[in-house]
Amino acid sequence: MEQTQTEQDDYYRTRLTQTIAIEQMITMFYFEFGRDYVFSGESHNFWELLYVDRGVIEVMADDERHLLTQGMMIFHKPNEYHKFNAVGGKAPNVIVMTFECESEAITGFRDLVIQLEDEERNMLANIVREGMNAFEFPFRHPLKRREDAKLGSEQLIKCYLETLLLRLLRRQAVHARKPSLSSAAKERASDELARHIVKYLDDHLDRELSLDEISRMFMIGKTRLKELFKQATGHTVMAYAANARVERAKLMIRERTDNMTEIAEKLGFSSIHYFSKAFKKQTNMTPTEYARTVKARLSSAE
Repeated sequence: MEQTQTEQDDYYRTRLTQTIAIEQMITMFYFEFGRDYVFSGESHNFWELLYVDRGVIEVMADDERHLLTQGMMIFHKPNEYHKFNAVGGKAPNVIVMTFECESEAITGFRDLVIQLEDEERNMLANIVREGMNAFEFPFRHPLKRREDAKLGSEQLIKCYLETLLLRLLRRQAVHARKPSLSSAAKERASDELARHIVKYLDDHLDRELSLDEISRMFMIGKTRLKELFKQATGHTVMAYAANARVERAKLMIRERTDNMTEIAEKLGFSSIHYFSKAFKKQTNMTPTEYARTVKARLSSAE
């Protein structure tokens, strides 16, 4: 039986509450700084988040000093003066995003310094990936839209960023719901094992490791090894190892301690040709081209 227009209008519409709404992005950057980099400081009337993807940096936020290690994020509230510098002679990788938010809940991020969990790091990676889909990379200010931008990429940036912020807010809530003890214990055990595997891979970048060798080392079947590693990191074991070797190479190039041949040898590449091929596969440029971009970036920053 057909419904009249009046009967259809009787259905009540529930307007969904928005706790956090991000409408405008101002900047989005992925920086690979040199080991002696110093940012002299700035303040602005919008929010900023800064995440340390690699290395260690010292941050000044007004009069507060913070030491941020890999995996940590700091939020700068509007009009807060902030600056940072590399620490320990290591070249840091840093993600910086600035945005406007009028939501009342955003005040929960004032002066927040927090260590991101695996899922939150994956969300941040999704934001950067969709940023590359939406805007020309390397990012610039103002952000320049790509002519071949993927459908919905800007909206996904908004969705992923809002989701990340909401998750962090929940973590700060005193009465956040906890998982059962048994499931939490299992998750912790799997995460702990994955962290040990990651550390083992990072400590042995001087040679290629096989799945058989890793599974024997940690006394775990290859299938389970692949499952828990992918769940914890979002990457396969071999993909992580290949990327880690190239990331270490990029770090060594920026720190300017070895020439290309020495870097290839220290990272277990059988030849400079194989090193260059693996590097280009991960970065779309040769080691020499990457070194030139680093030198140009450092020169422009001076």
